[in-house]
Amino acid sequence: MSLSLEKILSEIEQLTPEEQLTVMGYLVELVKKHLTQAQPKHKWSDLKGMAPYPLLSEDAQEWVSRTRREADEHRERLLQGEE
Repeated sequence: MSLSLEKILSEIEQLTPEEQLTVMGYLVELVKKHLTQAQPKHKWSDLKGMAPYPLLSEDAQEWVSRTRREADEHRERLLQGEE
């Protein structure tokens, strides 16, 4: 722990409980401010072009068609098994 931090903490110990709460409130607001500044907001458009095309070697439309076909086949197997 640095010497200046030790000095600050010993000074805080000398404060009244109300003054210590004021210090705590100040520190909480300071940390909140730093946390919100540290996380910049990103737009979905910023992600454009980051993934290689086609992602996972499959075109998006082919993936949709394949998964729909697989779901249809699965549903048909379930219906045939119930009869």
